[in-house]
Amino acid sequence: MKIKQDYFEILRKIKEDFKNQRQLAKELNFSLGKLNYCLIELKKKGLVKIQSFRDNPMKIKYVLTPRGIELRTKLTIDFMKRKMKEYDELKKELNQIKKK
Repeated sequence: MKIKQDYFEILRKIKEDFKNQRQLAKELNFSLGKLNYCLIELKKKGLVKIQSFRDNPMKIKYVLTPRGIELRTKLTIDFMKRKMKEYDELKKELNQIKKK
């Protein structure tokens, strides 16, 4: 489950604009090694494309593939369902406390 959550966070953060691994790792609060490992796995799964810039091969751009967008959408929906369920449970608990 934790790996799925990590992948979701990465897929959520990748945008069309350029971000290097250091920036992305900092935003996600991941180590650089963990982020690199996850990006390689996402690439192997066909969820992310890693593109180099012609003028600077050291500069890399991460792009979601259609499968990556589909998975990100599914994971977002799952996340929202989980949060809505938690909210409903907390609301029910609060109502029970108020009745006492």
